[in-house]
Amino acid sequence: MEVRVLAAPPSAAYPEQDYICVHTATDPLDDTAVLATIERVTDRTKGKVKRVKTLLASVRMTVDAAVGLAQSYARWKQVPVVYSDSLPRQSQ
Repeated sequence: MEVRVLAAPPSAAYPEQDYICVHTATDPLDDTAVLATIERVTDRTKGKVKRVKTLLASVRMTVDAAVGLAQSYARWKQVPVVYSDSLPRQSQ
């Protein structure tokens, strides 16, 4: 199964009802480190209620590692789309 990685966050009108979100942010205590949060979002009622399951919360890893982990999980669970709030970049 091919998993698409998109940089744009999903909008309310987006057709996907099951997707993975990767959020990354700079660690407030160490601006050289990145914290990643990965969530699975499912929409069971056609846009009215979304269920968000946190798979990983504020874990130190590179953006590339976070997106790679999200892609692997998506393939395993047959989820077609991964959204990332930051584009994958080279690991430092």
